[in-house]
Amino acid sequence: MTRPAPAPTRRAPALAALFGAVAATAALAWFSLPGLVHGRSDAAPRAVAPRGPLAADELVHIELFKRASPSVVHITTLAARRDMFSMNVQQVPQGTGTGFIWDDRGHIVTNCHVIQAGSSARVTLADQTTVDAQVVGAFPDRDLAVLKVDLPKNKLPPLAIGTSRDLLVGQRVYAIGNPFGLDQTLTTGLVSALNREIESFNQRTIRGVIQTDAAINPGNSGGPLLDSAGRLIGVNTQIASPSGASAGIGFAIPVDEVNRIVPRLIRDGRYVRPTLGVSAAPPGVQQALNLPRGVAVVDVAAGSPAARAGLQPFRRGNRGEVLGGDVITAVNDEAVADMDDMLAQLERRQAGDSVTLTVWRAGQTRKLPVVLGNGAGGQGQR
Repeated sequence: MTRPAPAPTRRAPALAALFGAVAATAALAWFSLPGLVHGRSDAAPRAVAPRGPLAADELVHIELFKRASPSVVHITTLAARRDMFSMNVQQVPQGTGTGFIWDDRGHIVTNCHVIQAGSSARVTLADQTTVDAQVVGAFPDRDLAVLKVDLPKNKLPPLAIGTSRDLLVGQRVYAIGNPFGLDQTLTTGLVSALNREIESFNQRTIRGVIQTDAAINPGNSGGPLLDSAGRLIGVNTQIASPSGASAGIGFAIPVDEVNRIVPRLIRDGRYVRPTLGVSAAPPGVQQALNLPRGVAVVDVAAGSPAARAGLQPFRRGNRGEVLGGDVITAVNDEAVADMDDMLAQLERRQAGDSVTLTVWRAGQTRKLPVVLGNGAGGQGQR
């Protein structure tokens, strides 16, 4: 038979109180020992050593940040969520990124991928003014988007615009952004390489990209890359990193591309690429037919610029044989290796512009003048 546990006694609380009092007395005695530094006259703060003037490069960094940072904004994207109990719809934060003021009319430039996951956006200026923003337009192929805020002109200092066509490897560059939500962060580095190619989030190739070792982390996307004069030379968009944090390999969309696309997004609300009205054969078909590098045409839209110019598609005959067609090998004497190359060429122009196509057909090469269309055409036609 199990014996019951003994009943608690009243001596335990008394003993605990006694031990506590002894411990407190010992602590007071310890801090009162003569050997401890206590109440001495030499406990005052140490004198501050003179610093001397800031170095010349430090002054450059400081001045550049003072001039450029008021033009950089923090973007928070919001998504609509319905409360499962009340059924009320609320806007909840979806993600963050960076943008910069394009003009004093309130246009803000950022990356397309910064805003794509949200249903609306909110912009915070350098002075912590926060306002709702509307999406004006986006061009996923170049990962660019434009927002608009309604604020007085004196709160909208535009960022100075530079050029990217004369950049040199080794130039000093600066990135301002909001990495990990820490707003108004400045990092410095160099132009590490030029004319890199990266893939946009919709799998289109972005060419002519600037590579930099300036630290770029999540939250920097959409922020400006500046030269030593404080001018915009690129829009930070991606990093190469196995960990997801900066590994010293960041990429920026060159400002010459930005300055070509943004005005059309502001004007039209979208970027309308001029078209030829053709569809291209898959690379495997082109290789199987031993065709030259270029765009092997497999369809021509009726009434399109390509049809008016007389382009002929590859097609099947009555017995299943492949009947010869055209391969576009160059646009205005600039070689095109594939459809992506040709689209990059067309993006530099507008509907109504005239171009000259170099076309291969059955071993013969000829030149065809074409007036570009305004985007009309069937599914998959360019």
